[in-house]
Amino acid sequence: MIQDIGSRAIADTFFKRSGLYNLYERRLESQILKNSLPNHIAIILDGNRRWAKYNFMRAGSGHFMGADKAEELLNWIHELGIKITTLYVLSTENLDRKDEVDNIYRLLQLKLEKLYKDSRIHRRRMKIKAIGNVKLLPTQLQEILNKLEEDTAEYNSMFLNIAVAYGGQEELVDAVKKIAVMTKTGELSVEDIDEKVIESCLYTSHLPQPEPDLILRTSGEKRLSGFLIWQSAYSELVFMDVFWPEFRKIDLMRAIRTYQRRIRRYGK
Repeated sequence: MIQDIGSRAIADTFFKRSGLYNLYERRLESQILKNSLPNHIAIILDGNRRWAKYNFMRAGSGHFMGADKAEELLNWIHELGIKITTLYVLSTENLDRKDEVDNIYRLLQLKLEKLYKDSRIHRRRMKIKAIGNVKLLPTQLQEILNKLEEDTAEYNSMFLNIAVAYGGQEELVDAVKKIAVMTKTGELSVEDIDEKVIESCLYTSHLPQPEPDLILRTSGEKRLSGFLIWQSAYSELVFMDVFWPEFRKIDLMRAIRTYQRRIRRYGK
């Protein structure tokens, strides 16, 4: 794996210096823009620690580079015209990794404060929302997330969902509890419970399209790890053998090209 990472870095440097990288990027973008783009992309940002390990760096360096990469991603998403993006940043299961999580919290705080001051979110009319059990997060982090949500609440041109302290099973449990309360108070009868009722109680109920067309996971792992359990029923899945900090725009476009080449069967 170390050799693969080194070879990739050498190849990237060569292609960028030769000008072939930019040429290939433009060609690939031209290709995917000729076909229907996914309206909603969800990404599991995986491989920060392993990237740092294989590059003989501290684990925190991987998260730092990964946070910068997420910032780049938002520009690529805008350039391609994709409307909805959901990023899986931190699961509830990972909250027990105290040293690592504290570092992630600090990085999130810095990046979200920068995002809050970024005029582009207002020009792009991007609605930002945290999905997950936000109450488990440090108070300062909750505050900046609340500010972002409040200041972008009326926007509807683009949507950015940040899955933090998120668990797919917990999301379904919360939905069941909401439905149970509605039936107990008489607001809803058992006979009226259907897919739409459940979807209205999920963390993604604010979206015009809660279901991702494409779910992408980096790092080579081939599982969803509880991500959007309900919403992913008919999503196309793409697993890429690249750590998140080294993810490139051409990787995103290759994933979209893979999505475009598939025939969506919706359960058939």
